[in-house]
Amino acid sequence: MRFSSSSLNGLTLMLATAATMMMTTKRVLAATTSRHGLAFVGPQQYHRKNNKMSRLFFSSSSAAEDWPLDKVRQTFVNYFQEKDHTFQPSSAVAPLNDPTLLFTNAGMNQFKPIFLGQVDPNSPLSELKRAANSQKCIRAGGKHNDLEDVGKDTYHHTFFEMLGSWSFNGDYFKKEAIDFAWELLVKVYGLDEDRLYATYFEGNEDVPADLEAKEYWMQYLPEDRIIASNAKDNFWEMGETGPCGPCTEIHYDRIGGGRNAAHIVNQDDPNVLEIWNLVFIQYNRDAASGLTPLPNQHVDTGMGLERLVSILQDKISNYDTDAFTPLFDEIAKHSSKDVGVYEGKIGADDVTMKDTAYRAIADHIRTLCFAISDGASPSNDGRGYVLRRVLRRAVRYGRQNLGAELGFFAQLVPACVELMGNTFPELKEKQEHVTNIIREEEESFGRTLDKGLVKFQEMAANCKDGVFPGDDAHFLYTTMGFPIDLTELMAEEIDLKVDMEGFQNKMKEEQALSKKAHDEKMMGGSGKDMRLVAEQTATLVNTYQVGATQDEHKYVWNQSLADCTVKAVFVGRNETEDKIGFVQSASSEVGTLGLILDQSSFYAEAGGQVYDTGTIVSSSSSGTTLQVENVQLYGQFVLHVGTIVSGESFHVGDTVTCHVDYERRSPIASNHTMTHVLNYALKDALITNNPSSSKSSSSSITSVDQKGSLVDDAKLRFDFSWNAPLTQDQLEQVEAMVNGFIEKELPVQALTASLGQAQQISALRAVFGETYPDPVRVVSVGGNIEQMLEDPTSDQWNSNYSIEFCGGTHLSNTKEARHFCLLTEEGIAKGIRRIVGVTQEDAVAAHALGQTLTQAVTEAGETTTTSETLEQDVKRLTIQVNESKVSLAIKMALRQVLQEYSQQVTKQKKEKAAEEAKVLVAQALELAQPDADKVVLPVTTTTLDGKIAKAVTQAFGKQNKTHALLLLSKSEDGDRVTVVAAAPKGHAINCQAWIKEITDGMEGAKGGGKALFAQSTMGGEHWEALLAKTTMTTTTQ
Repeated sequence: MRFSSSSLNGLTLMLATAATMMMTTKRVLAATTSRHGLAFVGPQQYHRKNNKMSRLFFSSSSAAEDWPLDKVRQTFVNYFQEKDHTFQPSSAVAPLNDPTLLFTNAGMNQFKPIFLGQVDPNSPLSELKRAANSQKCIRAGGKHNDLEDVGKDTYHHTFFEMLGSWSFNGDYFKKEAIDFAWELLVKVYGLDEDRLYATYFEGNEDVPADLEAKEYWMQYLPEDRIIASNAKDNFWEMGETGPCGPCTEIHYDRIGGGRNAAHIVNQDDPNVLEIWNLVFIQYNRDAASGLTPLPNQHVDTGMGLERLVSILQDKISNYDTDAFTPLFDEIAKHSSKDVGVYEGKIGADDVTMKDTAYRAIADHIRTLCFAISDGASPSNDGRGYVLRRVLRRAVRYGRQNLGAELGFFAQLVPACVELMGNTFPELKEKQEHVTNIIREEEESFGRTLDKGLVKFQEMAANCKDGVFPGDDAHFLYTTMGFPIDLTELMAEEIDLKVDMEGFQNKMKEEQALSKKAHDEKMMGGSGKDMRLVAEQTATLVNTYQVGATQDEHKYVWNQSLADCTVKAVFVGRNETEDKIGFVQSASSEVGTLGLILDQSSFYAEAGGQVYDTGTIVSSSSSGTTLQVENVQLYGQFVLHVGTIVSGESFHVGDTVTCHVDYERRSPIASNHTMTHVLNYALKDALITNNPSSSKSSSSSITSVDQKGSLVDDAKLRFDFSWNAPLTQDQLEQVEAMVNGFIEKELPVQALTASLGQAQQISALRAVFGETYPDPVRVVSVGGNIEQMLEDPTSDQWNSNYSIEFCGGTHLSNTKEARHFCLLTEEGIAKGIRRIVGVTQEDAVAAHALGQTLTQAVTEAGETTTTSETLEQDVKRLTIQVNESKVSLAIKMALRQVLQEYSQQVTKQKKEKAAEEAKVLVAQALELAQPDADKVVLPVTTTTLDGKIAKAVTQAFGKQNKTHALLLLSKSEDGDRVTVVAAAPKGHAINCQAWIKEITDGMEGAKGGGKALFAQSTMGGEHWEALLAKTTMTTTTQ
């Protein structure tokens, strides 16, 4: 901290600081003797009342007891609602439809389609002009990652709430945003305006200085408290690509007292901290073309709730507020008695790292509770392994630094739910599920930890130059579940340094591969960027006045759609001089191109269903034909991507005909319809008609919810919440129920209805966290939707009907699916299972193959007479069953039968070996002459294996204490000879030396042993020589 050279100013500052500290102490003492709270009803509940939250009027006093967490949050939303902002409920922290994000890390994430010009016209987002909320955020992976800092200081968090306000498409811009921020902070929250500072973007070679924002701030602040800052601090970007723009930050000086703290703004001084960031979104960043202006300007503001609460409650740390203190109380209950309560120490003062552990654990339980309740789950990839890392980091802190017992972390869930559950009801709804997932992860970590420590020691022993390789750290991270900071700590303890650059590079490789796969799909495999983003959609609307593609014809079957008009020809982003990518015409020479039509019968990829393919044929004399290879929906525009396979070129204004490949679409639609039925069948088999499942220890999940799906022409894939492998009985039940729907030949109906009305249907199965358009398309298998809408809450819809919101293409009757076969079922993450199935021809073929294999396995058991033959049949059939594409339930049943056959073979072989051993022992005893100390027995009646040899030598040794025994055996095919020697304890013969003597000089002889037992094997060509040698080496006493 730097002070003015003036002694008077310095004295004034010291007195002011002391006074502030005294006030803080008094308030802390007051807070420990009494607590004041205000009930807060969650945003989701208000959302059901026309997006209006009940009005609560609060005092603007900044006393700690006047500003509990819930009140601070409520006041923010109330203020912006009074300014005509729509309350928009927080989106899930695990984004469902944005592959560029591990977690929701900012309030603006759910509005990204608006900024990019890709919002669905039927989506509620399309009507938003202004919005406000408190968004659940996680920063524990990717570009915005605070995980490593959590616990070490008093202000970093992986989970936090972001108070946000937005203006879309130029509804208002910089002036109003700054006015609102000032009024709320100073007039409503009552912050001291003399402690406030503002920054603005100073400009660079790409973007000019934001002098406009500076000018607006000068209405409220003196110029020396308005600071120009660089792009690092004042040019906001969500990620490597996407919407961005200059921002102005509001900073607060905790100390105040008349000092000017402008020189330490953005200097990481904990007493001068940023509290609100107002982002003016004016640009879009693209990897190829850099920054380009957005067609419409937007405002995106974000203020950390926990940080604001710490200021209003006059706490020096976020962790000292009521956002965390109830969690600390609970953590203390599960800590060792000699550890003590949280004291707020950091750095060198926190000698035992007790307070670091308290902070990390409190933060991490919030992260896990919200992430899991929103549908994420710990696993070995993606956001799953980030969550696993967070959880194991917390568990390690608890066990190593607080002396907590294994299982303590799961016991913190109720405290978190009590603290946040009224605001976010999903925490209460998912509390049992969250608790069980965390408990199982803790137990799993306990098992993995031991294995990982052994692996770490092996790796550490091979380290060179004091460096632990990044690849090895990455292996421990992804395979053994070791958090990187745990690996660093263990390496440090043995004077090794982890190659963090190598580790991060490995992580980036994985992320880049995932992103590359997504981008390549969007580019249509052409190598060109065939995506439509903000610049393209704005050009279509504003420059070419292209209307939305009318695509209701995608639900029509087996008909070509004529008289379509080409409204735009797209050759790829950055492929034209203006970088936008639209041309008036294109020939086959351009390679991949895209057509936007006024109407289309092609289905664009969405909702887990793959796109249609086919052709678009021009009505011109040349009949130019586009082979459609990819169809994507960008906002209101359907883009048909492909290559010209005949004719000359396509022109804007051409009349064309759409020819969908309906033969390809048929299995896609079949798989999609049966996915709906499978969803219903899983709930029925695992929940509805299996009430004991909720009490079973085998599963910690008491609901079956969709977690993802993919349907194409080859298969259906369905991910769902369930925490144990399905049993054979359950698989059979699910498969039979789906086939029951097919056999009943039920009608499949689709109807568009208002979202509010459709959501009331009692049997509806919707995806948690999904945003649906209004009106919404309802798809029912077996039920009449119109009747359902007339009486939506009736219980009669809860049985025998599959009802979902869906925009995909479906069958008209279940009989068209012909058959359903459930091929595989596996776990893909903690609490998430995946089923893959097939329908139509593939399912019929799988069913027929299953019957064939069943017959073959049955016949093998009925007709085989010898164990040797049965053993060969089991080996052959096991390979066939494992590699076959048949019902998993049938496969499991056949494996069980084959296992029983194997046990039968083993039993027969044991019995046969016992009989053979008995005969050999008798022969050996008969050969044992009183005047000899050795017995040599060539075995010609059977092939000597290890078990028979052991049985013979042991039985012989019990009955004969004076002779050493040598067994020789030749395999049935004559290719191998086995020699085994055994001697009683105290015998003069050394078996190892004996075998070495008789096999000396024989090429290929391998073996070993000890004085009392040894063995060797060699090629069959040595049989006669062995017999001769053993005869020569047999001596008398």
